[in-house]
Amino acid sequence: MNKHILAAAAAVAMPGAASAAESVAPDYMQRAAPALARYTDNVLFGDVWKREELSPRDRSVVTLSVLVSTGKSAQIRPHLERALDNGVTPTEIGGLITQLAFYSGWPNAVSAVQIADEVFQERGIEASAIQPATTPLNDKPANDGQRENAVNNGVGQIAPTLGEMTNEVLFDELWLRQDLAPRDRSLVTIVALTASGDADQLGFHLQRGIENGLTKAELGAAMGHLAFYAGWPKAFSGATALGKLGNGN
Repeated sequence: MNKHILAAAAAVAMPGAASAAESVAPDYMQRAAPALARYTDNVLFGDVWKREELSPRDRSVVTLSVLVSTGKSAQIRPHLERALDNGVTPTEIGGLITQLAFYSGWPNAVSAVQIADEVFQERGIEASAIQPATTPLNDKPANDGQRENAVNNGVGQIAPTLGEMTNEVLFDELWLRQDLAPRDRSLVTIVALTASGDADQLGFHLQRGIENGLTKAELGAAMGHLAFYAGWPKAFSGATALGKLGNGN
């Protein structure tokens, strides 16, 4: 058995493995669901968050992407603060939320950005450090014409406005903005689609994520991490879609 799992299992089995002073789990969890508190301390934060397949920064990006895309506003603040501590910049947080407005809807993004604004103000983050309204745009991927034609000949014939916005706003602007690196933009999108149960949309984005610099190992680790925040069934669906990419990085 994996040594991380053995260590976590041992910690969960031992009463008092994490002292009250060390506990991440809040008092109400320790009173009402002490087993959940112990899994929180010893497995989620004591093991999963410490695994090296993803950096702490990437784990924060994954977690925030799940919480924003699934509308879990009550959990966003502590993880947004952790993300800043883990090296996610205010500009990148703005980029993450903006990306998710398109992939999980404006209401989720608006709820998240209100919390981000509060945290930024509390931390005294200057306006110059926050996401700009416009940025220089990266070059389109060399194979983007194929994607554009597929949209025009598919959904564009059924829902012209959707097709137009997909090509002209989503892929000709949002995906080319520089407030998120292409790799991170793919990671955010893949995590959001998985967490929202939209696994049928993952094939294209997983392939684009590989092209944007993500590895299959990193994506696999992301599925393992998001299982704790979106649930095992969603993570299994995402991992199954990832497996269909075949061999390679």
